[in-house]
Amino acid sequence: MQPSTSAGQPPSDSRQLRRVALSGLLGTAVEFYDFLVYGTVAALVFGDLFFPRADPAVGTIAAFGTFAAGYVARPLGGIVFGHFGDRIGRKSMMLLTMVLMGCGSFLIGLLPTYDAIGVWAPVLLVTLRVVQGLAIGGEWGGATLMVVEHAERTQGARRGLWSSFTQLGAPLGSVLSAGVVTLVSALPDDEFRAWGWRVPFLLSIALLGVGLFVRLKVAESPLFAQARQEPRPGRPPVVEVLRRPKPVLLAACVGIGAFTAQSLLTGFMISYAVQHGYTRPQVLTAVTVASCVALVVLPAASALSDRVGRRPVVLTGAVASAALAFPVLALVDSGSPGLLILALALGHGVAQSTMYGPLGALLSEMFGTRVRYTGASLGYQAATLLGAGFSPLIASSLLASSGGGSAPVSLLLCGGAAITALTVWRLRETHADALDAPPSRTTTPTPEGTLR
Repeated sequence: MQPSTSAGQPPSDSRQLRRVALSGLLGTAVEFYDFLVYGTVAALVFGDLFFPRADPAVGTIAAFGTFAAGYVARPLGGIVFGHFGDRIGRKSMMLLTMVLMGCGSFLIGLLPTYDAIGVWAPVLLVTLRVVQGLAIGGEWGGATLMVVEHAERTQGARRGLWSSFTQLGAPLGSVLSAGVVTLVSALPDDEFRAWGWRVPFLLSIALLGVGLFVRLKVAESPLFAQARQEPRPGRPPVVEVLRRPKPVLLAACVGIGAFTAQSLLTGFMISYAVQHGYTRPQVLTAVTVASCVALVVLPAASALSDRVGRRPVVLTGAVASAALAFPVLALVDSGSPGLLILALALGHGVAQSTMYGPLGALLSEMFGTRVRYTGASLGYQAATLLGAGFSPLIASSLLASSGGGSAPVSLLLCGGAAITALTVWRLRETHADALDAPPSRTTTPTPEGTLR
């Protein structure tokens, strides 16, 4: 491995690392923009437009059910694109997933509603949502591994910091989606329902063009290029991973807290807060401010994990998330727009970002190069399914049956954080490990659950 300090780096390697980091940031921002626009618009109007015969509570549940459909598809996307990413290459899968995501989002913006084509409207909506889920299921692994594996050769001691550029795509995509939806939601209500909600989806084509332009200029991962020169095992990567499932199960569980908090304090919170008297602009402003806070906290937490380790940073975020769960919802229930901003800034911007920031590096370090795309993607996407995919649906159902009190939402936040905290205790520290381990170590699980 080359020196981990910046002195002595080949200039081309340094430039390529910066280019790959920018590619990861822009690419995941585009894809999270597409994914989060859906969650935001679903919370605002999809219940009426695509499920109009349901009462308001059932319509909200149905809208979040289509939201969950995208998350259900994500682990499958991780398996499919992870397989080809481990066999063919990281870069080609990054390009393909971005095209699928952008086109799926654009087509949602063109969908006729229930009033125009009846039951086919929700059927087509779910279908495109599944396409989005498949795409983003493969996106994160490719973007993160490209950054981490490039950083290993030039900045090995700072994998956490460099991988945070990809992680920043989530809050940046949230800022973009909330900003665009804020603008169109300022339209008169009848215009927003008639055509305004389509604008954020249609803008995906422009964002797709920017993302592809950057990604076409990056080079393939050097660790993957090295691994391709060595004899390939006969079994597919997913079989290698699932033969000894402990690492991928740990990877899934360690991310549940971050995704539960992300889902409940962004997309779901928009619906919850509007139902409790806030205006749409007030809620979207709070989400935007929280995401801006995350843009600062997330790389700071990731950089700190390079110094003190991934485990203590993630654990701190999980404990903070659990401790803030009830106070955050109490602040939201106060009815004060200022306290709403404070609540989301603390819960999402600080606590959730502290858990989420180091995940890219942590999950990448849990698997060897031959199976890293598949293993990291499957663990990450399983965490999104369990933590984020079902949380809004469960929260909506519990609120409908409990009379609207916020305790179920707080308990879900606490439960997700507890799973993450308990899992962290089962992991060994990996921030000092080399990624380019010898081939003989790539498929042997350590007692602590790291698949090398």
